[in-house]
Amino acid sequence: MATRPVFMASGKPPYRIAWSAEFVYNAGFAASQKQKNITAIHNAFHSRFPDKKVLEISSKSMQDGGVELSAFNLLKFVPSLGKSFPVENVFQAGKVFVNGGPFTDLLHVSPKEAKRDERLRGSGRLISFRFEGQDFPLLPQTAFYDYLYLNALLENEKLAKIALEYDAFTDVEFNPEKSINCQAKAAATFVSLSRIGLVERVKDIGEFIDLMRENK
Repeated sequence: MATRPVFMASGKPPYRIAWSAEFVYNAGFAASQKQKNITAIHNAFHSRFPDKKVLEISSKSMQDGGVELSAFNLLKFVPSLGKSFPVENVFQAGKVFVNGGPFTDLLHVSPKEAKRDERLRGSGRLISFRFEGQDFPLLPQTAFYDYLYLNALLENEKLAKIALEYDAFTDVEFNPEKSINCQAKAAATFVSLSRIGLVERVKDIGEFIDLMRENK
């Protein structure tokens, strides 16, 4: 058996609830195995929350919009360059380390290449994030990633509408024991803030940081 989080929208801080789905794990790296796990996770979720709609967000998603909502595909506009890039690229290109960064050239490679760039592991301790000349602190955790993802959704009305049709989100690739940032978690936050009328606060960096600090 294995467990994976399902992130549900919530009307109060921290604006998302993580529910652990327990399921029989299908080992292997093939897309078919991943999709079996997605189905198992969603079945476990629906057995507990039969009236909730859940969307898988990843390259293995079998649902409309699930692949497009992946951070590898969802685009974030970078005003200084007048161009949009995948959220994953903008996130990796915004990392600042003790011995280097931000490595803005990562905007111009594939999301997979950006994530695996050796400089991200060989430049010492991560000390902050930077986007459009403004610095983000490391705390609250996930604030920078969430800021990029939520604003990217605001810039992509079609995909935002798809996300807003759902109550909960999964990412079969996300393991909370190994990672912190998660596109499913960010999507749940977007839905929550949209439903309670606070989503406009994500546009301003300072206001968004304050909002995330209220999540404690």
